[in-house]
Amino acid sequence: MALSAPVKRSSESFPKSARLLKHVDFERVYRTGQRHFCGSLTFFFVRAAAGDASAKRVGVRVGLTVGRALGGAVERNRIKRRVRSAVRKHLQELSSPVDIVINPKKSAVNVDFVQLENEIQQGFAAIERGEGSSATGSPPRGRKRTVR
Repeated sequence: MALSAPVKRSSESFPKSARLLKHVDFERVYRTGQRHFCGSLTFFFVRAAAGDASAKRVGVRVGLTVGRALGGAVERNRIKRRVRSAVRKHLQELSSPVDIVINPKKSAVNVDFVQLENEIQQGFAAIERGEGSSATGSPPRGRKRTVR
């Protein structure tokens, strides 16, 4: 008898359409968006304007960036799995079209999953309310890429 994979509830999915995947999208969120800080996470977000081409797409898109400063590949992947799991549980709480980049801090390595989940929930609630400081004027992040 073959074992089947557990069926995921539709309320806890994280489909490809709900993810930020392209470098250009990440850069746009960093440059033009707002920031919200939680204990072990930083949220960068930008809302889709009414006339914007990205407003035609439906819903919320979330991306994760976990830098090398947080540890080796195994540790970084563990952080990403935990954050993605918490995002799955609370993604439906966001209603307006918004692009979000979640950037874990060093303290996210040791934080309890329940605490991580609470921070995701608080961050999403703050994004819904539009709370955040302007990210414009901040120095460029990471290395510069040239277009060939």
